[in-house]
Amino acid sequence: MIVQTVLCAALVYLGLVLVQHIYRYKQWSRVTAQTTSFEPWHPFWGHIHLINDMADYFQLVFKTIDETKAKVLSGWVMFFYPVFATCHPDTAKVLLKSSEPKTKYNMGGAYRMIIPWLGDGLLVSDGKKWERNRRLLTPAFHFDILKPYVQIYNDVSHIFLNKLQKACDSGESIEIYSQVSLATLDTMLRCSLSYSGQVQEKGDSHPYVQAVRRLGYLSIKRTLAPWLYPDFLFWLSSSGREYRRLIDQVHEFADDIIASRRNSLEKDPNQLNKRKLDFLDILITAKDENGQGLNDQDIRAEVDTFLFEGHDTTASAISWAIYCLAKYPEEQEKIYQEVTSVLNGRPQITWEDLGRLKYTMMFLKEVMRMHSPVPFISRWLTRPVVLDGVEIPAHFQVDILIHAINHHPDVWPDHREFRPSRFEDETKQERDPYKYIPFSAGSRNCIGQNFALNEEKVMIGSLVKRFKLELVEGHIYQEHPEVVMRAKYGIKVNVKQR
Repeated sequence: MIVQTVLCAALVYLGLVLVQHIYRYKQWSRVTAQTTSFEPWHPFWGHIHLINDMADYFQLVFKTIDETKAKVLSGWVMFFYPVFATCHPDTAKVLLKSSEPKTKYNMGGAYRMIIPWLGDGLLVSDGKKWERNRRLLTPAFHFDILKPYVQIYNDVSHIFLNKLQKACDSGESIEIYSQVSLATLDTMLRCSLSYSGQVQEKGDSHPYVQAVRRLGYLSIKRTLAPWLYPDFLFWLSSSGREYRRLIDQVHEFADDIIASRRNSLEKDPNQLNKRKLDFLDILITAKDENGQGLNDQDIRAEVDTFLFEGHDTTASAISWAIYCLAKYPEEQEKIYQEVTSVLNGRPQITWEDLGRLKYTMMFLKEVMRMHSPVPFISRWLTRPVVLDGVEIPAHFQVDILIHAINHHPDVWPDHREFRPSRFEDETKQERDPYKYIPFSAGSRNCIGQNFALNEEKVMIGSLVKRFKLELVEGHIYQEHPEVVMRAKYGIKVNVKQR
């Protein structure tokens, strides 16, 4: 009798799931008829058979945009999981101006895949929790806090450049993406956590950097494998077992730092009055209007989020900036002339110099347009939303393809041309602020964007002041979008002494 009851319940459940999928399939078919869908489409596989990784996906996106000039795209992950995407400022701004949450509620949502890793921190959280934590953490990025960090940027850059000096002296090329990742992790640890672990000096890699890179890969891999959407199947898979091992590793790294700071503050609470508060100090001591602070889980989620976002996205931007310096020697020379003029014989870039590096800033903006550090973000619709005249129903995922917006021919007619001057006198051009969103936009824009830009200016300025860079003949430089924009085969350069 019990077996029969269980079987009946299972059949009823499967029937309800089938009815739900049929209903959603009809919804998607109706909406897709009004939007631009990828081709070719398979009745069972949808479009997933065309996509092995995010590089394939973006090739499909660019092909469709070139052919149709579409502002909204649609696709299907097998026959049961619809995805819509905005690829134009006119449609992206509708979502960026809204309060729609990140895609952590749906089975295939990209943010859902990283919750075990990053927790419910600023990147993923929404509603009252996000508002409270954003308000508590904003003081960590005030100008008074950021100003002393410039010396840390210089110190980190000095170690980074000394490693490049070895390549320069030997005449051998060097793969810089991995080296930049170590430098930006070093910066984040020193600035936000007041932690010096000598991550650059200990070797050509670091377990944390390796783990983050692999976690990003596994997260994207799971979004493209719907059979791994159910948690119990994912954790049983080889990818899931590796993922669990890696998150244990990065959590242990963060926990050790947090525990050390707690012990230090318990022994000497007065140290908070002796120095500027860093990000971790603020996390541990912050209280909201009700006198409530962050619990241990919230603190770790924010530390994990900032260690990842603060080092990996910035490493992407700086690495592609170095690639562009080497590829466009005339741009490299312009930045060299600006940096030497601003420094006027001084050895290091100061806080006051950052605002004077105007062409360097234009160059970095163009790098982030050409090679978007964060290729896409996502939202989950809690209510119907009209995009380009089409009503997208509630309970659907909509991706905001930052990389596609940065290359949409309606917005950037010469988008394949690298031209920093396009960002000259932006105020006079009256450019729509949603046409260029390397740090997202709206209320959920990146809280650390000034931190990142300052770090990029110091590292690039220090680099061109000391070295000339050239591409390595025969090496393949290929974008590989994941959670951040990586280089599939790394970025190799030849380093020459000035």
